[in-house]
Amino acid sequence: MASPNPENGCLNKLKALPQNIWNKVVEKANKAKKMAKDDPRKIIHSLKVGLALTLVSLFFYFKPTYDGFGVSAMWAVLTVIVVFEFSAGATLGRGLNRMLATLIGSSLGFGAHWIATHSGKTGEPILIGIFVFIFAGIVTFVRFFPEMKARYDYGLLILVLTFCLISVSGYRDDEVIHMAHKRVTTIVIGSIISVVICILICPVWIGEDLHNSIAGNLEKLGNFLEGFGSEYFGTSEGGQANNTNKSFLQGYKSVLASKSSEETMANLARWEPCHGRFRFRHPWKQYLKVGTLARECAYKVDALNCYLHAETQTPMEMRMKIKDMCARISSETGKALKELASTVKTMTKSSKEDTHIANSKEAVEDLKCMLKTGLWEDALVLEIIPAAAVASLLIDIITRTEKIAESVQELALLAHFKSPNTTSTSRQQHLLHRGTIQPTSDRSNHIIVIDMPASE
Repeated sequence: MASPNPENGCLNKLKALPQNIWNKVVEKANKAKKMAKDDPRKIIHSLKVGLALTLVSLFFYFKPTYDGFGVSAMWAVLTVIVVFEFSAGATLGRGLNRMLATLIGSSLGFGAHWIATHSGKTGEPILIGIFVFIFAGIVTFVRFFPEMKARYDYGLLILVLTFCLISVSGYRDDEVIHMAHKRVTTIVIGSIISVVICILICPVWIGEDLHNSIAGNLEKLGNFLEGFGSEYFGTSEGGQANNTNKSFLQGYKSVLASKSSEETMANLARWEPCHGRFRFRHPWKQYLKVGTLARECAYKVDALNCYLHAETQTPMEMRMKIKDMCARISSETGKALKELASTVKTMTKSSKEDTHIANSKEAVEDLKCMLKTGLWEDALVLEIIPAAAVASLLIDIITRTEKIAESVQELALLAHFKSPNTTSTSRQQHLLHRGTIQPTSDRSNHIIVIDMPASE
């Protein structure tokens, strides 16, 4: 057998190299196209960053501004790169943090430098070292506080950096103080340009994303519970689920890992000004409370999902005895969660979820009464456990749903959700009082006259 020629293998790879490169380029282009199609806001954000950098670059292009700021104008460019974020809340938060930290840090740095310079050549470096040690230690410790780390961590970091830059650098060269003044000015200008462009041109409100995320999570839980009854009680004798791919049975899993993203969005949303349906000082913390309760419910739903594909299953004839009650509990609870999702999404008060919760509680009472009659007296304990666990989980989910409903009602009160539209109902009631009844000679008949204006 002839051994393969290494030269031919290398030659084939070289020949295929252009095609492989082209395939990679096409693959990346398709990914970029899909990403842009899924969220066009990313394209707009990229253009806004380019516009902001172009504007701050004018400091170099025009001689008057360059003569005024010099090389320090580069700090405006660096500020835009660091401050400009995808959402308005993140940009506003980082911009305000950077501006305030720079102003405070520079002021304290000037003060430390002034005090040190009046202590003589020997005492100046000692005092500067003491000031830096104390200030850096205190600010670094403050960064460990959860409230400060969530909202002001970036500002505290810039505060230490600015203080050290001015106080330490000023020891060797007094011109650094004037240069620092220019840098502070350019940093403020860069931050303002970033915030203005981010808010005025197609803004991305992170609070709105949080709002839609909470509503979407409740809807995912509702979709699962609405379809769980037919899936669990529609399995075959062997316990195998239907082969049809049901995406709604997996949608709830994103709710389990939503804590970190929700907390981040809530912290950033607190920086945003009043916009659209969201007032100033909107109750973003209440959204976190709803999200926490939704995750607790999602853990119960995840346990239910395990019983859809568990190896040990209660025989179908035993499951069918509790089918009606469990399916009703699951369906009514799912409808309640979807109604709560609609309430959050539309920001309109509703009481329909109370009806669904009441219906599910009635089904629970029916289920308890049936179990008290010795429904499975002759069955093996291992056969009963799976179905009993499903029934117990469904009862727990009702309790979680009630808590979610209370939390959503509290959110509706704090966020001033609008009441349902009652225009048509009030108009019908008004029409009922506009008519007159005229008797006729025939006592069995009456003539009803409704006065209707010409405009109607």
